[in-house]
Amino acid sequence: MEKQLYPLAGIVTVLNTPFGDDLAIDLPSLRKNVRIALEAGVSGFLVSGIAAEADRLSITEKLQIAEAVLEEVNGAVPVIAGAGETELGKNRKLIRYYLRAGCNNILVRIPYLNPEQFSQNFYELAALGPEMIMLQDWDPVGYGLPDELICRLFHEVEAFRCLKIETVPAGVKYSRMLEMTDGKLHVSGGWAVSQMTEALTRGVHAFMPTGMHSIYTTIYARWQRGEKSEAEQLFREILPVLSFSNQHLDISIRFFKQLLHRQGVYQTPLVREPLLPFDKVHREIAFELIEWICRIENRLRAQQRQEMLKGVV
Repeated sequence: MEKQLYPLAGIVTVLNTPFGDDLAIDLPSLRKNVRIALEAGVSGFLVSGIAAEADRLSITEKLQIAEAVLEEVNGAVPVIAGAGETELGKNRKLIRYYLRAGCNNILVRIPYLNPEQFSQNFYELAALGPEMIMLQDWDPVGYGLPDELICRLFHEVEAFRCLKIETVPAGVKYSRMLEMTDGKLHVSGGWAVSQMTEALTRGVHAFMPTGMHSIYTTIYARWQRGEKSEAEQLFREILPVLSFSNQHLDISIRFFKQLLHRQGVYQTPLVREPLLPFDKVHREIAFELIEWICRIENRLRAQQRQEMLKGVV
């Protein structure tokens, strides 16, 4: 049977992990973030991704997060669980736990040494039986996995339906992957969400940011309605935020946790060390940008209320 495009479009939120004062996972705050994101219209969630400080979470903690999000979502949208362990055995163990918990959509990130090693590792993880595999093509300084390898695995492994591209540059790889798979491979943008309107122009299906739920869903909705100039205008308003937060993954994690804390979603903005320092200058810039985001969100809410009132009248 010929593969059909995986039905996932829009904003898939990569959840930051909230911690309490004791640095234990704050599951009530996590659930609150999920509810707010759903109200904003996100299309799915990725749990225990890189932005979740995954390398500082135990397998038990990752499973707790997945179970809490699955319960909160209750089938409303897909939940994708991240398996990005550096050791194949740990990835196998984690995926088995996810599957037992009822999470059948798995994102895998595999260290690349050569095509033979990568393919063998991929086959072994696919054999565990997830319904959908999303492959993370993560290379923040380069071109990422070879195009031919991705295409071969797409044609050989039935569960491999989605590709999350996070390479430099991402744009040309979006287009190549869509062209080489006749548009059947689902392509999403993660770290390169700073290229969102370019990616929309290239036909990318989904985007995986870590915050600003209502802003991103509004940009996407406007674009899909044909209001491209309005979508681009709103996207340009957040470019200073992306310029600051995307200078390094650790800065992004710290920034969006500060944002979620300011919004009253997370009880604390704490991270598990070591992360890059977030010094006085960082904090001053971050707090100014966070207030900028809050003003944009308030404006969007006011616009939505006006549109609802017009609809009632």
